[in-house]
Amino acid sequence: MAFKAKTEEEKAEGIKLMLAAMEALEGALRECSKGKPFFGGDCVGYLDVMLGGLLSWLHGTEALCGAELFDTTRNPLLFAWAERFGALDAIEAVLPDVGSVVEFAKIRHTQQAAAKAASNAKKN
Repeated sequence: MAFKAKTEEEKAEGIKLMLAAMEALEGALRECSKGKPFFGGDCVGYLDVMLGGLLSWLHGTEALCGAELFDTTRNPLLFAWAERFGALDAIEAVLPDVGSVVEFAKIRHTQQAAAKAASNAKKN
């Protein structure tokens, strides 16, 4: 929502929603991990893998929207978890590069805008 926003108000609302989701994840990590490094406890578990697969996209969203989602003040547990998870050798090998994700998102956004413009032109 923040990336596709047409106005600053829409962008601010999208960022607000993303930050609320990050707050919810911070609470979930606190509850699930019980003070351990991962959602799954001492070891990476299913939830870590599922959420960790989104890290490149979340960091790409930060770059595209100019919003800081991972913040040591607002969500210190989630920030530390993302650093730990992203640094795992197995994860570094499979997560896409954030720059590639940003470029892909920009291309898709441009393609979607062009398709919408073409569709509107046909209607008129």
